[in-house]
Amino acid sequence: MNLNLRKGLRFEDRARDYLLERDLLFIQSNYRCRFGEIDLIMLDRDTVCFIEVKFRRSLAFGGAAVTIPRSKQRKIIKAALFYLAANKRLAHHALRFDALLIQQQAAGTSDFNWIKNAFYAE
Repeated sequence: MNLNLRKGLRFEDRARDYLLERDLLFIQSNYRCRFGEIDLIMLDRDTVCFIEVKFRRSLAFGGAAVTIPRSKQRKIIKAALFYLAANKRLAHHALRFDALLIQQQAAGTSDFNWIKNAFYAE
């Protein structure tokens, strides 16, 4: 496993733990299909959340928030709809697309910015 993949999985684990502490229920991580990939799928009460996790060491070039371009959003939306079609038990739930941005701060700490409804399926 390459270094970037290991680092990405480590931050996705931290993101999952952060969201579990906020009472979301874990469904799945690293879901992949022919349409794209979803970092985390979690349940927030009666809403299925498809969560893109982004980590950045610095605020240069806009930090983590600018790293989810519209093309990436479309792939996540298509993958989410494919996931829901295959998981009928979740069909009655609302859905939401969130971003969890992890920004490294001084002294090795991290700042978490959870953006609910970061983008929408049109």
